[in-house]
Amino acid sequence: MQRDSISRRTVLSLSGLAVTGAGIATGTQVRTQAQDQSDPGSTDEADLSRSSFTILEGTDSETTVNVTEAPTDGPTVFVIGGIHGNETAGYIAAEEITEWTIDAGTLVTLPRANPVAIERTTRVDDEGVDLNRQFPEGSDPRTELATAIWDVLSEFDPDIVIDLHESRGIYAGDPVDGVGQAIFHSRRDDVAQLAADTANAVNDIYIDDSNRAFQTGYYSAPGNDPSGLLVHKASRELNADTFLVETVSTQNELETRVTWHSAIVEHLATDALFPADEPDNGHEPDEPLDEEEEPDDPPANENDPDETEPDDGDDRSGENGGDGENDDNSSDGDNGDGDNGENSENGAGSGDNDGSDDSDSDIPADHTAPTATIRTEPANAADRTFAPDETITLDATCSSAPDGELVSYEWSIQNDGTYDESGQTVDVTVSATGEHRVLLRVTDDAGAHDTTELTLTVN
Repeated sequence: MQRDSISRRTVLSLSGLAVTGAGIATGTQVRTQAQDQSDPGSTDEADLSRSSFTILEGTDSETTVNVTEAPTDGPTVFVIGGIHGNETAGYIAAEEITEWTIDAGTLVTLPRANPVAIERTTRVDDEGVDLNRQFPEGSDPRTELATAIWDVLSEFDPDIVIDLHESRGIYAGDPVDGVGQAIFHSRRDDVAQLAADTANAVNDIYIDDSNRAFQTGYYSAPGNDPSGLLVHKASRELNADTFLVETVSTQNELETRVTWHSAIVEHLATDALFPADEPDNGHEPDEPLDEEEEPDDPPANENDPDETEPDDGDDRSGENGGDGENDDNSSDGDNGDGDNGENSENGAGSGDNDGSDDSDSDIPADHTAPTATIRTEPANAADRTFAPDETITLDATCSSAPDGELVSYEWSIQNDGTYDESGQTVDVTVSATGEHRVLLRVTDDAGAHDTTELTLTVN
């Protein structure tokens, strides 16, 4: 099929669309099940053409592409989720978007782009491959799955591409702190304006905490890290208007994050898919949410941190400057190389807290405090220098509690002492160069605790 000889809309109107290429099934499978959902568009369901086809059929990466065509010609919008398997809201939102009725154009969705990573609930697949670094500009995709996805984009040649992600930290101009609550975009003025208008609209209707307000940012320039992102390649090689959307996954319910994703996609695609009528998405509040009000005077003697302060953190390998796409990988993390502790073979132990400060008055005087220890993979992370976007696994299972058992493992990666993640192990990906301090705090069943830290160096 000669892409330069026929228009995008003509390709999509051909009877019995045959998509060919690496791993793409020939022909489409029309979905016959009844559509029972609340859709943004006003077009009758009977007037739509819905079909789907499988890529990489029979493999662990088998997944489904969905196509909805409206009776009125218009642009093609491609929505993808699940490139990273631990960014749940993105692929759930993409699945819901698949069921939308549209008033014009064509909607193509690939909700679960990376089935292996989704099954593992990890950023990478079982071979440690980050799918969103496999789309180099000017050359072929690096993996079979990336090739199959790119073949789909190339065949549909979409006007708009929207990639849905999540981060554990909020974007504040530095992707090392996170890239959540951001819409990253290519550098054309009209694309930047659409992203800004979308962020403002969603903030006005859906955001009641200014700390969770969406911001916008440009993709990194060609040749700069991170590279190999799908949206970069689609923007620069297909000349599509592309957007990478990041919600923050910490301290927000899954349903809320899915709503944010859906609202952003709806606004970005309104002119393309809903040119005549304002879509009814079914989840817009009856009235705009009010900004939370701060008390005129804080309560006396109140030393607790501001609850509205973002408690996220996760260095994400962000695109920023970029594309924000780091988001998911950066998991939380703490890697510590503690002050007084004994070094284990791969990590660091500490012992800077003895668990007996004034706030622990209920702990017996003869109680032996726990010891926080971090083991890392690769080993001895504190003594190494990492390249941008390398992933480090932090493991606290080697920590100990001589007089009881450990009941809490808390991690801080924000350089501000805020513990925003929990769990025995975490994965961290840091994209920005420099030194990044992370902390681990363990607490035993008596309430005694210990903290250790280490510094990750990226160059």
